[in-house]
Amino acid sequence: MLLLALETATDAAGVALLRDGALLGQRSLPARRQTSETLLPALLELLAENGLGVESLDAFAVSVGPGSFTGLRVGVATVKGLAFGAERCVAAVPTLAALAATCAAPRGPVAALLDARRGEVYAAAHRAGDPLAPPLWGPSLLRPELLAQRLEAGWTLVGDGVPVVADAVRARLGDRVDVVGPPAGRADAAVVGRLGALALAAGYGIAAAELAPVYGRRAAAEERRLGHFDTSRKLS
Repeated sequence: MLLLALETATDAAGVALLRDGALLGQRSLPARRQTSETLLPALLELLAENGLGVESLDAFAVSVGPGSFTGLRVGVATVKGLAFGAERCVAAVPTLAALAATCAAPRGPVAALLDARRGEVYAAAHRAGDPLAPPLWGPSLLRPELLAQRLEAGWTLVGDGVPVVADAVRARLGDRVDVVGPPAGRADAAVVGRLGALALAAGYGIAAAELAPVYGRRAAAEERRLGHFDTSRKLS
């Protein structure tokens, strides 16, 4: 299976090409340029480097959030356009599941954390070594104190949300948790692709028309109009 994977939900934005789960190549997107300007050229260049066109692809995988509003819209729209036209199957990869999958041999469950700004994190807890299993809890939008209450000794924290919750976690658990903060623990397109390949092999693929992003909170303008979401809620 030849699979194209996109990660546009986080700062590790990029594209990756995999055959049967093995990485053939990947491209990172420039950090200071709009994803909408760089994503399609990057993926077309990656395919061309390997002597391939979009018609050669068997499937797609994309990180569906939570994460950057703009990045998610661009990534999901791009995959929907490419997959729909080619009638290919899609793996919708939760961003926090991909982040949890970057941890090698953790002692216990993994809490994947993304900085949601405003002193909050997007968080989900995953079983070690079982990336396709439903999360133990989450994904949720949490304040640091609420996140700390959900953790236990022996867990691993991973992601760029670690610095946001560090003080609250230390106050409750001291050094009884393992921490993989930035710059390690980044779920790039290769990770999304590997997890997507596993999901497709397990029969979890969807049609392009079913693909939808998980934003995690309202856009700032909408929050000003409608109010802020409860920060202990589970995302949908």
